[in-house]
Amino acid sequence: MPASRVPAIRRPAVAGLFYPDSAANLAHAVDGLLAGARAWVANPVPKAVIAPHAAFTYSGPVAAAAYARLRPLRAAIRRVVLLGPAHRVPFEGLALPGATAYRTPLGDVPIDTAALDLIKGLPGVKDLAEAHATEHSLEVHVPFLQRIFTNFTLVPLVVGDASPEAVAAVLEALWGGPETIIVISSDLCHYQPYLAARAHDKRTAEAIERLDERGLGPDDACGCIPIAGLLQAARAHGLECTRLDLRNSDDTAGSGGMGGAREVVGYGAWAFVAPGPAVA
Repeated sequence: MPASRVPAIRRPAVAGLFYPDSAANLAHAVDGLLAGARAWVANPVPKAVIAPHAAFTYSGPVAAAAYARLRPLRAAIRRVVLLGPAHRVPFEGLALPGATAYRTPLGDVPIDTAALDLIKGLPGVKDLAEAHATEHSLEVHVPFLQRIFTNFTLVPLVVGDASPEAVAAVLEALWGGPETIIVISSDLCHYQPYLAARAHDKRTAEAIERLDERGLGPDDACGCIPIAGLLQAARAHGLECTRLDLRNSDDTAGSGGMGGAREVVGYGAWAFVAPGPAVA
């Protein structure tokens, strides 16, 4: 009798490096970051957020601003569509994970394999597990998701050299209803002097808030392609963009915003919502 098939699990690649590798310490770290972020109620309900993906010491407080905005949706969200840029493996298109679960020290999150089957025929979408194996741009978000949502599946996609139109088509296919949230992972400018980085990231933030992907390039945001796809989809669905946080590594882990670091990395968080009155 043939052995039963064991589901593939995407195992952690940066636990102990970008975030704690024990469940207790990781839960404590995420909960502490969320506690330090602004509290929100769930009106208007975001359809998507952008959040950064560096080590928790650096980008964690800014990522927490996005996840605190989603926390009131704890019981409503059943599926998270998570896109981030490729840092380790160069490829064209969007990479499927080749797995049925995504593991962190907090446990396993089931991957929505039916959703992956739905998008397999779209332009640029391909099976490429190696693009996921050591990629951090998705992994660092999963512990936040595990701490704010109670019961959800994950649709993780690493984005390589793809067109914004291809990304927008995937997002449209996975758009769903109020049970689905979209998370785009990106840092902003890299390794610029503090004041230059602040000016650069301000321009990038304004382009994002105008839903203008033409104002974005790889020097502005490592996730410029998935961001551009989201901006196209947001325009098509009449969403508006709200800035939640905009800082850099010196603000969060350096001299407290005094510009002491010679080079910094920028981080931003945004929510995309249907027009309507915000309630703080």
